[in-house]
Amino acid sequence: MTLRASAAAAALAAGTLLALAPQAVAAPVPQPPSATAEIKAAAARAATAPDTLATLSRFFAREGRVSPAAAQPRVEGEAIPVHHLSPDFVAGRAGAPVARLEFLASKAVSSDGQQAALWTARTETGWQVVNIATGDDEFRYAQLGAAKLPGGTVFREPQIDAWYVAAGSRVLPLDEDAVRAVGAGGTTLGAYRARVATAYGDKLPGSPYAERGAAGGYAEARSTGPSAGAPLVAGAGAGALAVVALGVAAVRRSRRAGAPA
Repeated sequence: MTLRASAAAAALAAGTLLALAPQAVAAPVPQPPSATAEIKAAAARAATAPDTLATLSRFFAREGRVSPAAAQPRVEGEAIPVHHLSPDFVAGRAGAPVARLEFLASKAVSSDGQQAALWTARTETGWQVVNIATGDDEFRYAQLGAAKLPGGTVFREPQIDAWYVAAGSRVLPLDEDAVRAVGAGGTTLGAYRARVATAYGDKLPGSPYAERGAAGGYAEARSTGPSAGAPLVAGAGAGALAVVALGVAAVRRSRRAGAPA
């Protein structure tokens, strides 16, 4: 399980990060339904662009562990799709999958072994890196899910920062928050939908709750990054598109012990 707290304000104040997508607008842009080979290639180009690597050098050097010149960031492997709980599934729309594509993640590694995830999303100006997050959550849970339920869809329920894998009629937990939500043995897809419908059904986009922006709401514009209480919203970009105009948000993540394997 990971706790995410946005470090964007501190990083930007220190001048360690520059905007990677200065022309992108804050309004969410719908993401494609799946990550095709063409989309993965576009994400890879954005992740390995010279401006991205230059920003990564400053990102990895932000705490003084390595200098920007010595960071020598590199991107390893291909971009992977990252899914979040779908509002359509919560609403009970016929045929809606449990999760939808939110962004693609590329693993970045520095010369001293630091790791980060580059979040790439489709914006009005094309595929761009819209966020940088410390650690390897996206890749680690993708591996856990593939081992636990081969062929399943790994996804995150951002409201409680829980990770699952789903296939057929089963939903299995991948971290301790998910275990608390559905039990160590998981649950059925129907039972999971009943739980999220009860928890979030009155907070979907367009609801009075969302329009009021109550308790964070489900407004179209997203915050600087997902947190344990991040809302489920319309549009995509994993909470990152709303901060593009401000610069790249550095999302600090610290792992707690006890996450099930």
